[in-house]
Amino acid sequence: MLDRLKSEMKAAMKSRQKVRLGVIRLILSATKQVEVDERIELDDARVIAVLDKMLKQRRESIKQYRDADRIDLAEVEEAEVLVIQDFLPKALTEDEITEMVQAAITDSSASSIKDMGKVMGIVRPAMIGRADMAVVSTKIKALLGV
Repeated sequence: MLDRLKSEMKAAMKSRQKVRLGVIRLILSATKQVEVDERIELDDARVIAVLDKMLKQRRESIKQYRDADRIDLAEVEEAEVLVIQDFLPKALTEDEITEMVQAAITDSSASSIKDMGKVMGIVRPAMIGRADMAVVSTKIKALLGV
């Protein structure tokens, strides 16, 4: 994954795509920061987790900018979201999310909202980077009858 990011950075430099280049540099910077802080070398799963965190931050910023009528800033964040999504695995559909949550509820024998942590523990590794975890949480609550 990191090799792909580096090659995409070079391609963005050659084709003079300033926005894409800037976002890729942000991604590489964030991954390098995690490597330095934790003194580890990141694998693909960990890079996807970093990308997922960056995507979540961008979505929150977009919401805040739209609430403050700063459409210009929201559009910048939306452009960054598109670039970040290029490096994430294919997003899950609503039906796939529902199916995975129902399977996790069955596997964990969950019956109430108290069991939500068990269900989330099962679905989170499979869905990270592929689904918005806030949507997944809402789906779990709905299926557990809250």
